[in-house]
Amino acid sequence: MTTDTSKDTLQKFIFDNAAVRGELVEISNAWREIQSRHVYPKAVRALLGEMVAAAALLSANLKFNGSIVMQIHGDGLVKLLVVECDANLRMRATAKLREGADVPDDASVAQLLNQHGHGRFVITLDPQDKVPGQQPYQGVVPLVGADIATVIENYMLRSEQMDTKLWLAADENVARGLLLQKLPRNSSIEGQVKQASEEEDLETWTRAVMLGQTLKQEELLTTDVETLLRRLFWEETIRVFDPLHPVFHCTCSREKVGNMLRMLGKEEVESALHDLGELGINCDFCGKHYGFDAVDCAQLFASDTTADAVAPASSIKH
Repeated sequence: MTTDTSKDTLQKFIFDNAAVRGELVEISNAWREIQSRHVYPKAVRALLGEMVAAAALLSANLKFNGSIVMQIHGDGLVKLLVVECDANLRMRATAKLREGADVPDDASVAQLLNQHGHGRFVITLDPQDKVPGQQPYQGVVPLVGADIATVIENYMLRSEQMDTKLWLAADENVARGLLLQKLPRNSSIEGQVKQASEEEDLETWTRAVMLGQTLKQEELLTTDVETLLRRLFWEETIRVFDPLHPVFHCTCSREKVGNMLRMLGKEEVESALHDLGELGINCDFCGKHYGFDAVDCAQLFASDTTADAVAPASSIKH
């Protein structure tokens, strides 16, 4: 069955003759698909939804065939938030709470993620077709900011030296966001014939940010992309591109689970088998179950390649 993407839309646009670009995103079907595997407290759901919108906005500008993985390692009520999105806007996300965590609906980012000041924000750029020896690029910064948008803005300025403004909102039905970026001088900007002066660039950037700051969270939650674009920038000369469509997509596989078990080591896997009889692993993102019995695990450590060891067997239920 074909997924309805009519409400999952990312719209890129540029300000005419200025080194300023923008994006608006609305994710509803994919966001509900992400939530369907878990029941998150309201405050955690909002944070994860904002990260989902932000990941789509940043992934739309990837210059390589690969993925952005955004992670927040928290020291509060939430241990981990993870969102992965590739250049085709296929995405997945999950959150892990601390055991026994009681999360108030109005919990702040500090309460959830940075109670002791040790929270960390990590972005990994992971090319799909790596050359030999190539490692994913990873940037790690402290959690600086009272909300997810400010955390990411600080990361982009600190790690990418790029002025970025974000407005994000999410509830149980939709995750939406607006991104504005002031690009470096002499950037090659798709669709532009000429570039404005540095002073004109700064004026356009300042004006665009001021317009963005008029956007209230409730308006962002309840207004579709096309209407928001028209409402915010109706006096500006902008150029829009063909819309893109984010979708839910999980990349888990039996082979990847087998690789994970091999990394744990034969001794630990055999110990777990002794206690449990069979190892059952559920994907944190999509909930799919992978079962490994004693024969499967023996093959993991006997074979030359994990791919040989984790070929599906007819006796295993997934």
